[in-house]
Amino acid sequence: MRLFAAILPIFTLVVPSLSFGADQVGADQAALVGYSPRASQSEREWEAKFRAIPDPANLREYMRRLSARPHHVGSPYDKDNAEWILVHFKEWGLDAHIERFDVLFPTPKVRVLEMLAPTKFTAKLEEPALAVDPTSNQKAEQLPTYNAYSIDGDVTGPLVFVNYGLPEDYEKLDRLGISVKGAIVIAKYYHSWRGVKPKVAAEHGAIGCLIYSEPQDDGYTRDNVFPLGPMRNPDGVQRGSVMDFASASPGDPLTPGIGATPDAKRLSLKEAKSITKIPVLPISYGDAQPLLAALAGPMAPDEWRGSLPIPYHVGPGPAQVHLKVAFNWDIKPVYDVIAKIPGSVAPDEWIVRGNHHDAWVNGAEDPISAQVSLLEEARALSLLLKQGWKPRRTIIYAAWDGEEPMLLGSTEWVETHADELREHAAVYINSDSNDRGVLNMGGSHSLEQFVNGVARDIEDPETKMTVWQRAQVSKIAEAKSADDRKELRQRADLRIDALGSGTDFTAFLDHLGIATLDMGYGGEDEQGIYHSIYDDFYWYTHFSDKDFVYGRALAQTVGTSVMRLADAEVLPFDFVDFADTVDMYRKNLEKLLADKQEEIRERNQELDEGMFKATFDPRRPTVAPVREEVPPHLNFAPMQNAVDSLTRSAKHYQQALSQKQASLGDGAVTGKLGALNRELMESERRLTNADGLPRRPWYKHLLYAPGVYTGYGVKTVPGVREGIEQKRYAEAEQEIVRVAKALEDEAAVIESAARELELAGR
Repeated sequence: MRLFAAILPIFTLVVPSLSFGADQVGADQAALVGYSPRASQSEREWEAKFRAIPDPANLREYMRRLSARPHHVGSPYDKDNAEWILVHFKEWGLDAHIERFDVLFPTPKVRVLEMLAPTKFTAKLEEPALAVDPTSNQKAEQLPTYNAYSIDGDVTGPLVFVNYGLPEDYEKLDRLGISVKGAIVIAKYYHSWRGVKPKVAAEHGAIGCLIYSEPQDDGYTRDNVFPLGPMRNPDGVQRGSVMDFASASPGDPLTPGIGATPDAKRLSLKEAKSITKIPVLPISYGDAQPLLAALAGPMAPDEWRGSLPIPYHVGPGPAQVHLKVAFNWDIKPVYDVIAKIPGSVAPDEWIVRGNHHDAWVNGAEDPISAQVSLLEEARALSLLLKQGWKPRRTIIYAAWDGEEPMLLGSTEWVETHADELREHAAVYINSDSNDRGVLNMGGSHSLEQFVNGVARDIEDPETKMTVWQRAQVSKIAEAKSADDRKELRQRADLRIDALGSGTDFTAFLDHLGIATLDMGYGGEDEQGIYHSIYDDFYWYTHFSDKDFVYGRALAQTVGTSVMRLADAEVLPFDFVDFADTVDMYRKNLEKLLADKQEEIRERNQELDEGMFKATFDPRRPTVAPVREEVPPHLNFAPMQNAVDSLTRSAKHYQQALSQKQASLGDGAVTGKLGALNRELMESERRLTNADGLPRRPWYKHLLYAPGVYTGYGVKTVPGVREGIEQKRYAEAEQEIVRVAKALEDEAAVIESAARELELAGR
């Protein structure tokens, strides 16, 4: 599901070396965090054996097989792929099974888009087969171009161009005196999750929504179009879900918050809160151009204009458009393939690793490029088991189904097994798709130090640098200020990204509070085939990681992470970087409020000075903004005090672990590790609240969540941040108190873990 549309953000970290003698772990390598020196040396030896196993030839053949036919939810090949994966897990000696869930998955039966005036035009709504691309002609098995979880609708009205269809775009339309009430809007893909566009349109009174792929974003202005190049051709269309998951929840819309098991009580379709309020349809820029060319009204703002050879007007009219869509609202099965490697010492502590196997069509890039890496990881671990390796913790490998419609398989599995996961899950590691370039990492900041320690041990296939070194230098090259470059060079740990949503980690992190990582390579490949019929083996092997060396690198990176987490005597969490990150979030919130106060003061002053009257151009009329009350001051002191407590506890724990690390393998210490690791597993849970976020109780994490108006994009400290952004200032102040309480609880569990370490072995 997730799309890497441009150079990816780079997130890396230097792991500070702890002082241990060269005779303990070797002259050039410090002990791994959470390992005794002896265990660290053994772990590095096993990891080296593991990293030698993944084979690009295997990855290529896995992809050829899995992407050979369309395999969307409910299709025969989706089930066939699940069973094929299961057979391989079992052939490799893993304990594996399929878990089935029955979910709502609509497919289109009627799609009509036509312009009635000022001229007649009927959209093709069709992606043509290409002679050079052998799987593009599998028409009988392909899902048509559509947006899943759009409501049925038959509407006619004037057309209005709304740029990317975000709240700020409607503010500009207001300034132009343009209303979308009773209109059908046409928005560009990108700059937000697609489901935000019909959501905001409906909130402003629109009756329908079209979403088109602007060539400036992923078409001919970027590179040659497919099949001559990697970019979207005039007929290419981006399918995708428009479920309002950020306001409600991901997963099956008819069983929110519970697993979609056979005995689950289902809502009616009318009760489902995540279905759109207006009909939606995605279209190509070939179909969009005649519609946009027929618009009159004001010229679009400069930054709204794309690269089609037309003047970009906003409307409304004279273009009158008829949109009709209707769907088969069927219950379809999804097939999660689950494999388990039992732990030898702490089997009740789980490391869970997942990637989805379903696609909108053939899905070579999304998701098979990363699913094949997961398979090769599992094969490699099975070979290590035969050589005598025994992981300390239980490892669970999951090939999820139904991710594309909206995280169906992973969400239903997490909701069904919620009590077990709260009790046993230590870390979840996710991937989604993979290309060439720089390692991208995001996740829980208690794992920031750990994940980039792994990155220092993986070789980049192109540069032969470590992937950590390449990421650091690439990030320095992209930095926009001297201060940013200074931090990148001098801060011991480079920052990883916070996670919002858009792929299968969502239920683990946002709902249950399980520490999470998400990884993938990318940034070098331009791609315009996202969610189209051209995302297939032909495209991937001509325009992406054609030698599968980055697929191998992903298997090495994630597999090493799985092993290192599974084998550590003490879970390698670190809280110093976490505390620093939370303090950064606090400062950002204070700045957000101050900037908003200053912005409104300045605008009100400009209204008083008559600026908008003086600059009014009667040939290009605009409406002056309304006067607003300046936002009140908020009391951030509870959060500041909590961050101070968190910082002290984090430093205490880091010092205690450093002092105790050399003796982790001692019998007297080993007996205490179970209780210690339980507290570490609990640390991410402490950042959740049972009541959830305001107006969306499924989302329980108080530091990370997808934004209501960003979808995939993260909102950090979401209750406070969105309270300020949405002018709910009293609510924001209440959320500050809730967040502060969670941080104080977090500090307490970290302090308790530090004392456990200090007392161990006494």
